Amino acid sequence: MATRTSIGRAAGVALAILALGVGFGAAAPAEAGPTVDQIRQRGVIRAGVGSQQGFFAPDASGRWRGFFVDFGRALAVTLFNDPDKIEFTNASPQQRLPALQAGQFDILLSGVTETILRAFKLNFNFGPVVFYDGQAILVKKSLGVTKAADLDGATIGVQSGTTSEANIADFFKKAGKTYKPVVIEDTNTFTQALVSGRVDALTQDGSDLGLRRAALPNPDDWVVLPERLSKEPLAPAIRWGDDQWLQIVTWTVYATIQAEEWGMDSQNVDSFLTSDDPAIRRFLGVDPSLGEAIGLDPKFAYNIVKKVGNYGEIFERNLGKSTKIGFDRGLNRLWTQGGLLYSPPFR
Repeated sequence: MATRTSIGRAAGVALAILALGVGFGAAAPAEAGPTVDQIRQRGVIRAGVGSQQGFFAPDASGRWRGFFVDFGRALAVTLFNDPDKIEFTNASPQQRLPALQAGQFDILLSGVTETILRAFKLNFNFGPVVFYDGQAILVKKSLGVTKAADLDGATIGVQSGTTSEANIADFFKKAGKTYKPVVIEDTNTFTQALVSGRVDALTQDGSDLGLRRAALPNPDDWVVLPERLSKEPLAPAIRWGDDQWLQIVTWTVYATIQAEEWGMDSQNVDSFLTSDDPAIRRFLGVDPSLGEAIGLDPKFAYNIVKKVGNYGEIFERNLGKSTKIGFDRGLNRLWTQGGLLYSPPFR
């Protein structure tokens, strides 16, 4: 058995070697995992999405557009330097997670809430949160309801295959109130259940309900209650078992956030190529050492910003104040602006 002294010396040597490897870039970049290999052989990323204007929807010509779609295009830029090297497939909330488990998708960009059970029980990994949301309730104004607890005894529509079912049950139990859940599978009939009077209210992510309210014939007759019943951090989801793919997804998202923090966007990014800042030079690939060390195109971040944009651009063109949706960024602002978006350093 090794003595405590010898163990301490061995640990010290190991730490010294690790420090040298970190300090001087001695470690080789990780080899591509099975998902990355399959994607590159196939020549296209397969992404599962939902169907909601602003987040993911085909336009009149059939081209997919939206907030989550743009993060998929950024990912295609990272791997192929081509934002079109990705296929989007609409799948219902009940279908998406099993399809990802079965390998039908390489990634879900469908507004999946990150939860501990999905991580451990379903064996999913999550990239960074790209949209901070929370569960809300949509009701008719004429009911005179101002808070969720006022719906004691009400019939409430919930969408199956989402976290909403458990969240609404927890809320009413905690509040000491009762309700009757109506589980609705078809997303196309979800809003109709409220309009027809089948249910008194709908509960779902606040952003989703805001979009559904805006699409109603008389939006002012309806209200999304201001309180939030849960935290709904929406993030890209992938299967366990491919650390390299997880890191590519993660740092693709972070590139859009870091670019916004530095003030880079698709229109001005070229002006940063002459920067003397070492961090910016590494980020944009002017100094190729970072990209070479991690096994990616040294200009992957530059290409993302140039071809897709920074986080702020992605948000504003799909969901922002100048769109029909008109969302305020709220928690989805940079940390320097009072929000929750934050990128680790690119070094």
